[in-house]
Amino acid sequence: MAFDRSVFINCPFDDAYQPLLRAILFCIYYLGLEPRIAVERLDGAEPRIEKIIELIEASKFGIHDLSRIRAERAGELFRLNMPLELGLDIGCKRFKGRQWSEKRCLILETERYRYQAAISDLSNSDIEAHGDDPAEALTIVRNWLNTACELDAEGPSFIWGRFIDFISETDDVLVARGYSRRDIDRLPMVEWMRRMAAWDGMGK
Repeated sequence: MAFDRSVFINCPFDDAYQPLLRAILFCIYYLGLEPRIAVERLDGAEPRIEKIIELIEASKFGIHDLSRIRAERAGELFRLNMPLELGLDIGCKRFKGRQWSEKRCLILETERYRYQAAISDLSNSDIEAHGDDPAEALTIVRNWLNTACELDAEGPSFIWGRFIDFISETDDVLVARGYSRRDIDRLPMVEWMRRMAAWDGMGK
């Protein structure tokens, strides 16, 4: 996979985030790029941090969603994986040199300034807020990649419409093959990725 076509995604994997992740993945595929994500390889023997570093080094672009770093319940710890991976990506750009000095990062949040309470060092960084809305997340990613990659992509509303078509068609195919609603909701993300990459309507 080419470095300058690869997009590393650093995000939560909880059930509530799945609709946003599917929309982001679809947008990346639709633009002719290659999403890279930790769950693309399910190997329990592979140290996760080594996999993350490999994916960051292999990707010119990084999308980092910090929307789940805040603890939601009393006694729950902050989720620090996402800030750690953002730091690794920034460090790779800053210290590795050569092609890695051209790396680009997009930082996402639910609310635009909420992250500053936890990571004040990012106070002058551009943060895009998606409001936990999949359509808004797709729009932000489309606009960023269209500029960063100097593309001439269709508009966000068009790509969102294609995403809805994909979800509807995939749902029909899976139901016809005996999948229950619960089965579809629990479909591994790597399987969604394979289906997106192979979809006949991708990029059309």
